[in-house]
Amino acid sequence: MALPALGPALPEIILALGAIAMVLIGAIQGERATRLLEGMAIALFALALVLVLSGTGKVTTFNDGFIVDSFARFFKVLTLLGAAAAILLSSDSLRRDGSMRFEFPILIVLSTVGMMMMISANDLISLYVGLELQSLALYVVAAFDRDNAKSTEAGLKYFVLGALSSGMLLYGASLTYGFTGTVTYPGIAAAVQHGHPGIGLIFGIVFIAAGVAFKISAVPFHMWTPDVYEGAPTPVAAFFASAPKMAAMAMVVRIFVGAFPGALHEWQQIIIFIAIASMALGAFAAIGQRNIKRLLAYSSIANMGYALVGLAAGTAAGVQGVMVYMAIYLATTLGAFACVLLMRRDGKAVEDISELAGLSRTNPWMAFALSMMMFSLAGIPPLAGFWAKFYVFLAAIDAKLYVLAVIGVVTSVVGAYYYLRLVKVMYFDDAKPAFEKGDLGVRAVLLVSAIFVLALSLLPAPLLNSAAAAAKSLF
Repeated sequence: MALPALGPALPEIILALGAIAMVLIGAIQGERATRLLEGMAIALFALALVLVLSGTGKVTTFNDGFIVDSFARFFKVLTLLGAAAAILLSSDSLRRDGSMRFEFPILIVLSTVGMMMMISANDLISLYVGLELQSLALYVVAAFDRDNAKSTEAGLKYFVLGALSSGMLLYGASLTYGFTGTVTYPGIAAAVQHGHPGIGLIFGIVFIAAGVAFKISAVPFHMWTPDVYEGAPTPVAAFFASAPKMAAMAMVVRIFVGAFPGALHEWQQIIIFIAIASMALGAFAAIGQRNIKRLLAYSSIANMGYALVGLAAGTAAGVQGVMVYMAIYLATTLGAFACVLLMRRDGKAVEDISELAGLSRTNPWMAFALSMMMFSLAGIPPLAGFWAKFYVFLAAIDAKLYVLAVIGVVTSVVGAYYYLRLVKVMYFDDAKPAFEKGDLGVRAVLLVSAIFVLALSLLPAPLLNSAAAAAKSLF
């Protein structure tokens, strides 16, 4: 039997081999190797990024279980950028808090391998392998600060609920296999097109939706998000909010659009419910938050709801909207978490929103950058976040999902309240003592995020065009 072509999976293979080499170096040199391993991780991500960008066309391998197309490349670029930013954000912060270990960059690399497998998964088995590889590393990362009770609790909650969601996904996959006789997405799509999906297959779709909704922290499987964001070290929360969300959303889009196009009416109702519930809960639950990390957790729940509005349309324009939304969300979220990491006073991190009082007078550049991120997340024109929401709502209207679009706009208005409250605190409240000068890596991530958001606000066309071309590769 001929060996499968390894070329399409070369970025994942290089990351996996690199992780093994990092384990050996860490085992030999111990904690002295931490800086070297961080540099190796970023170099591996850069090499994988070059390989991803150098690919063209649509190719499959491993008996069609692994696919690389424009859609996969788009999300892999976002995932690699998010993972590299996580290393930069965590380097000095975790070291200062005394919780940095040489295993941290290795776990980030291993989880990124899993994320890239999820993005390219073209059957239910490779999907599950990628999902578990990502999750197992993230369980450890969530509880990385072992001496902190909150961090340990966050890791335990994520582990227990993650195991539950994996079981749901597996049960849904087994039902789907039982009623279609195949695990490949094209095979499932062909089986579903020959007639209406039976009740058994609909149950399979429901359980798969439940399993993947947990991974994007969508309602009603969101319960872990605020606790994990607050309990985990801030750089870890930034990682949770960025790269894994990119991979999980790509997985959700590919599995529904690629495997169940013949059951659009059935899964569309599930996605609409999840989107409305996520937008509503994210908008209203964040209002009373005083901890900025919990506020960003509820913000991420709402943002996943807005992204799902595009998927609910079930069209190429809808998928394009999802992709534009996720790219802009990545930049704004990394920028917001970089600002949270810069909130240090007297050698201690502060997380209460009131600590930002008068920031515009003590650190005008940080205040401007955080305000821009908040305005963008609120969807206020002409910032990039406005274009993100505009394209998902436009896709919903084109698909005649008028009620969904209206609810999305209303919850955006409600959500704007807590974003603008941060701006009010920074610009109009009495000033508190200035924060300490932040780490170079954190400031670099904030600067790049701010430039990206500004550039997309003024010139959104390149992102829109690349997302449109990538979305067409799914249809």
